[in-house]
Amino acid sequence: MALPAWLALGAALLMGGGLALVRRSGAKSAMGRRLAGARQVRVGDVVGLGPAGPLPARPVRVNGRVRCGDPIITPDDDRLVALHRDVEVSTSRGWRSIERLRETRSFELWGQDGSLSIDPADAAEPLVTLPHVWSGAPQDLDASYEAALSRVAAEDGAPQLARSITRMISVVDRLLVLAEVQRDREGAARLVPPSGGYILSALELDDAMRLLGGRRPRLLLAGSAAVAVSVLLLVAAALLTVVALLNR
Repeated sequence: MALPAWLALGAALLMGGGLALVRRSGAKSAMGRRLAGARQVRVGDVVGLGPAGPLPARPVRVNGRVRCGDPIITPDDDRLVALHRDVEVSTSRGWRSIERLRETRSFELWGQDGSLSIDPADAAEPLVTLPHVWSGAPQDLDASYEAALSRVAAEDGAPQLARSITRMISVVDRLLVLAEVQRDREGAARLVPPSGGYILSALELDDAMRLLGGRRPRLLLAGSAAVAVSVLLLVAAALLTVVALLNR
């Protein structure tokens, strides 16, 4: 096998290994790049766009506060506009989901110069907020999960562990929202979800980037380095192929 082919094969294997490491790190790299790469604007900057003025060509990062007249009220009296909860149990065949709750309320993202409507049902996942994580015995789950636990036990045997991850956005949060700007029928600027959905962050940008970097940053670094080296190997293979063709 010629050298360029060996380089290309090595690059492909290295890239596959690098991407696997990035996934294992828990990082949401694409989401982080989209959020960090957008221009930040205020609510008033969007509201103030005139009917004839140009709109941003790319999604923008809008910061503002939440206003909602009909929030979700939890048993702990939290007032929320988004509640995402995933509950899983460990079985002989791996982790199985027994609940995937997605509850939302439309709200206004507001600032001193106006407000913009947001429907968090159109949000990308995960919500960029500090998750509430619980793990323990399946018997520690409340009675509402009994039917699901019985079904899992009948199919895969009695589960040994349970875990839940809950992400919430509250009416007291200050948000960063990645969104596209379009015009409604009357010509007023409004926010719409970009491809993949709104990115909703209840954290400042630096904190959001750390969270999206995953729980295992060394794996992310190693995976990113492997992908970068694989790209260089592919370029080298292409150049050698071109040189070989020119020398024929």
